[in-house]
Amino acid sequence: MTRTRIEGLLAAFPKLMNTGKQHTFVETESVRYVYQPMEKLYMVLITTKNSNILEDLETLRLFSRVIPEYCRALEENEISEHCFDLIFAFDEIVALGYRENVNLAQIRTFTEMDSHEEKVFRAVRETQEREAKAEMRRKAKELQQARRDAERQGKKAPGFGGFGSSAISGGTTAAMITETIIETEKPKVAPAPARPSGPSKALKLGAKGKEVDNFVDKLKSEGENIMASVGKRSTEAAKVLAPPVNMESVHMKIEEKISLTCGRDGGLQNMELHGMIMLHISDEKFARIRLHVENEDKRGVQLQTHPNVDKKLFTAESQIGLKNPEKSFPINSDVGVLKWRLQTMEESFIPLTINCWPSESGNSCDVNIEYELQEESLELNDVVITIPLPLATPMGLTSVLVALFAEQLLIACSRSGVGAPVIGEIDGEYRHDSRRNLLEWCLPVIDAKNKSGSLEFSVVGQPNDFFPVHVSFVSKKNYCNIQVTKVTQVDRNSPVRFSTETTFLVDKYEIL
Repeated sequence: MTRTRIEGLLAAFPKLMNTGKQHTFVETESVRYVYQPMEKLYMVLITTKNSNILEDLETLRLFSRVIPEYCRALEENEISEHCFDLIFAFDEIVALGYRENVNLAQIRTFTEMDSHEEKVFRAVRETQEREAKAEMRRKAKELQQARRDAERQGKKAPGFGGFGSSAISGGTTAAMITETIIETEKPKVAPAPARPSGPSKALKLGAKGKEVDNFVDKLKSEGENIMASVGKRSTEAAKVLAPPVNMESVHMKIEEKISLTCGRDGGLQNMELHGMIMLHISDEKFARIRLHVENEDKRGVQLQTHPNVDKKLFTAESQIGLKNPEKSFPINSDVGVLKWRLQTMEESFIPLTINCWPSESGNSCDVNIEYELQEESLELNDVVITIPLPLATPMGLTSVLVALFAEQLLIACSRSGVGAPVIGEIDGEYRHDSRRNLLEWCLPVIDAKNKSGSLEFSVVGQPNDFFPVHVSFVSKKNYCNIQVTKVTQVDRNSPVRFSTETTFLVDKYEIL
């Protein structure tokens, strides 16, 4: 049984279910759906038509009794959070396609994964810790008694001598000795017991690694696109935003963040951009400098300098310097010297336009998405356009779905999507996240040579199911084209070597 077959059967269930009747089963030409409402969720058992429906109903009731054992509420987020616990419990109910004669208490025992050897190990370790603490207290008392005896006899306490000609007082010494004994004895308190040579049934960390890899390989063989790990994606993003290898003694970070909201039918609802120049000086001899700023923006950006910066100098000569030329910029710290803000409703200012056109075609929906780079001077990297996909269950709710075919039980506990979309034409690559019901359109670079592209796919759903569309990207060139072109010293007006790091990021970019 393939994953595609299971997803197709699950997607057909909401269309076959009649909410106005009291029946709890639906039959088709080849399968029977036996289901039970659970508040806003449904527990569904899919079997062959020649199965015993009484046994199926009993199995379904046991499945439904298991869910409250792990979920505090019958809600979508609770089911998703405990999906693996539920799968393990379901696996104890049915094995190799046949119902096991178990009850809830037995299922709890089987899923606890209790280890007798682990309990013994912990008990031995706790005993050793108690004995070691008692031994430390005994030694501390002996040393304190030896110190008191030495003081009565007027002799120097053994082992209490100071360094050189100095000595340590008695009370402080006893406390320090006690603490020293405790600290030095701690590493010797609980030596790890020798590992038995025979096979061990104790729990082992990391023992599931190979099983996870095999599970991922099976998903790939069934045509599922597996998302790269978060760590890998963050590493790739770090490569784009990595600081210059050769950071000069005077280094500047120019960062911009955009927040944009557009309507699905066109029209800019809001666009706001914030930028800042951060100055970092690592050498004290370059602390008294001035930054020469070049502002080629023609969109009406509002500029604001730091309160300690000479505003008259900046207005007249576009130079950033302190009000008091005798003072220096802080050393080894990032200082914001200039920031700017742009807020507009002008559609021509949108850096990257996204057009999403869903159109109904029978029971499915054909979706066409296009992008166009309006600001051709930009180069956008790691562009990801995220399109939500519809849910298969009524009102977009989660169902815990159990499919029984022939002699095998196939379990699906997830957000009930309509299956993988059928991709027609695409510029770039895509990832289908079936757990979160998302389609991610990935484009490594969008620039003047690659300023437009499109994606076409088909999937069951309604036009409203594919919004809002979210966009993320990074760029090493800022949007407002504000740059530091020169750095000079205050006294001699001589040029200073500097480095610049420019970043243009997305705070929010969505099409509603």
